[in-house]
Amino acid sequence: MTTSAAAHTGSEGAMREGGRVTDRLVGANKRYASAFTDPGMDAQPVLHVAVVACMDARLDLHAALGLELGDCHTIRNAGGVVTDDVIRSLTISQRKLGTRSIVLIHHTNCGLESLTEDFRNELELEVGQRPAWAVESFRDVDQDVRQSMQRVRTSPFLLHTDDVRGFVFDVRTGLLREVDAA
Repeated sequence: MTTSAAAHTGSEGAMREGGRVTDRLVGANKRYASAFTDPGMDAQPVLHVAVVACMDARLDLHAALGLELGDCHTIRNAGGVVTDDVIRSLTISQRKLGTRSIVLIHHTNCGLESLTEDFRNELELEVGQRPAWAVESFRDVDQDVRQSMQRVRTSPFLLHTDDVRGFVFDVRTGLLREVDAA
């Protein structure tokens, strides 16, 4: 499988030199904008759903879920973990932009499975300041999905917590596997 970056540049090393990746993205945006027409949408997602997922580059959420532009709100971070900032985004999504359903997607072979909270100690030693945030590493992806579902369901800020479902995306097969909340 060839990534889009490798296909366009021919080498990973070339992408890292002097902002070429950003230049490529800006050029792609200019081409996109030249044919862009305002779709006439507002910020409210058509399907009234918010998807919280890992930032992993292997997850093409729109393709994997059959979504189109305007269908959902997408919130991504390392691990797809439900943090205070994710609750903030979900609260705005629900209270101001009409979402009612929440889909949580973690995945197999996640980088957070190989980290520990020691990462924060390493950063503190390197830069002289301890991060205020937790790494949120985990060993059991199913249990982490359950924890994320629980954080959503117990948040006092969210209006709609009856349609919260959690999944693990298999990076080898592309299939979702639902995790029971139990």
